[in-house]
Amino acid sequence: MSNSSGKYPAFPEISPDEIESVLMPEVSQWGLTNGLAMYPPNFNISQGQLAPTTLYPTPFPRQSFEQAISVQTLYNELYAKISQDQDGWLSKRIGELAEFDPEFTGKLWNLYLDAKKRGISQPLALGLFRSDYLLDAETYLAKQVEFNTVSVSFGGLSTKVGQLHRFLNETGKYSLDTGAPFYQQEIPVSDSTALLSNGIAEAVKKFKTAETHTLVAFLVQKGERNVFDQRALEYELFQKHKIKSVRLTIHEIGIKTTIDAATKRLYYKATGEEISLVYFRAGYSPQDFTCAQDWENRLVLETSYAIKAPNLLTQLAGVKKIQQILTEDAILKQFIPNDNDREKLATSFVKLYPLDDSELGKQAKKMALASPGRFVLKPQREGGGNNIYKSEIPVFLKSIDERDWSGYILMELIKPEPTTQNIVIRGNENLREPILSELGIFGWVLFDDKQLYFNEYAGWLLRSKSSTSDEGGVAAGFGCVDSVVLY
Repeated sequence: MSNSSGKYPAFPEISPDEIESVLMPEVSQWGLTNGLAMYPPNFNISQGQLAPTTLYPTPFPRQSFEQAISVQTLYNELYAKISQDQDGWLSKRIGELAEFDPEFTGKLWNLYLDAKKRGISQPLALGLFRSDYLLDAETYLAKQVEFNTVSVSFGGLSTKVGQLHRFLNETGKYSLDTGAPFYQQEIPVSDSTALLSNGIAEAVKKFKTAETHTLVAFLVQKGERNVFDQRALEYELFQKHKIKSVRLTIHEIGIKTTIDAATKRLYYKATGEEISLVYFRAGYSPQDFTCAQDWENRLVLETSYAIKAPNLLTQLAGVKKIQQILTEDAILKQFIPNDNDREKLATSFVKLYPLDDSELGKQAKKMALASPGRFVLKPQREGGGNNIYKSEIPVFLKSIDERDWSGYILMELIKPEPTTQNIVIRGNENLREPILSELGIFGWVLFDDKQLYFNEYAGWLLRSKSSTSDEGGVAAGFGCVDSVVLY
C-alpha cells in the first residue's frame, strides 16, 4: 500500500448469523425507505427492491480518489471543445468511423447530417458526463476505462449508498458489541444528485422563452428498471429548483409532444407546457430504436429548440475510437494547449491502440492475436455488454472481416487489486466474493458552438463487480453500487 496516505482499513468482523439477522434487515429497510432501489426484471410497479449493493464501504486511497476528481473539469472542457466541432475535427473522424458500425454510429451520424440540413435551431448543449476509472495496483493511479457522454447513470443512487454506509457506521451497526463507529476514516457522501440537478437547472435558466416556467423531459427506456436513480434527480430538480419533469420514451415523442413548425419550440401535448431541455437516459443503444419512427423522433428532437443533454455530436464524441485518438499528445494539444493540463490528463490514460492499417494499428493487430490476455477489445458503442476480453479476442477477430477490425480499439487491461473481504447484497443473498471496483467521476458543462458557460465537477460513483465478471453494469445484473472509505 506504498502510495496511499494511510493504513488500509480493516473490515468489521461480524458473524454470518448476525449479518443475516441484524445487518440485512437494516440495509434492506434503509434502502427501501430512502430510495436505494431498483426494479427486478419483468417487474410490475409495486415491486421495487433494494438495489444490489455492498454491505461495507470499499477502501480506496485518498490520493487516487482526489487525482480522479482533479481532472474532471479538464475532461469536461476537452469533450465540450471536441463537440463544438469548430474546425470539423469530430465530423471528419465520425464520418470515417460510421461505416464500421452502420447500424448505430452510422445511423446517429446520418441523423446529425439530416439535422444540419433541416437546421439546428438550438446552439446550447448540456454535457452530463462520467469518466470511469480502475485503480492500477502497481502505480496507485486511477486509469481511465472510458468516458461516457450520454445517459450517465447512478448519480442518484451513489448519494444514497454513501449515506447508507455512513449511517451504518455512525450508528454502530458495524460494531455490534460496542455500538461505537467502526471506521475512524472518512466515508464521504457523493453530492452527485444535487450537483447533476444543478447542471440541468442552470441549462433551463439559460433557455430563452417567454413562458413563466418550462418542463424537463427525461427520455427513458420502456420498462426502465433503474427508475429510482432517475427519479432522485427529478425530485431534486423540483424540490430545489421548482422545475417540473415529464418522462417519455423515444417512441412517445411523436404522440405526446408537438413542435411549432416556425419556431421549432417543443411542447408537451397534454398540458401545452414548453419543454426547455431533453435529458437522454435512453438512446445509447440500437435496442432503444425499434422502428423508423423512433429514428425520426430523435431527429425531431435534434432540430427542436429544446436544449439536448446531450446533442448528437456530444453523444458521438463518446465513441471509444475518439478516446483512443485523444491519447496522442499532438491531437490532445489541439484542444488542451496547456502543457501541465495535458500532463495531468495523461496520468489517467491507459495504452489504447487502433486496429487499422497505420503502423501502430499493424503492431496492435499482431499483439491482439499473439498476446490477447493483456487486452480488452472495445467497439465504438456505449453501454456495458459489448466488450470482448482476453482469449476471446482472436476468436472474435477471426470471425469478422479484417476490414471491420478498424471499428474496434484494443485497450491494455488495467490490473486492479481485488477487494476480498466485502460482502455483496443482491436480493435475499449476501455473498462474500472478491470484487473489483470502478470509480466514476461526474461532471457537467454547458456550452454552445463558440464558448463554455459552465464547467463543473458533479460528484462520484463507485460500482463493484465480481472479479470473475468482466462487465460491470449494475442494471444489467453484473455489478452493484458501492461507496468508499478513504485511507
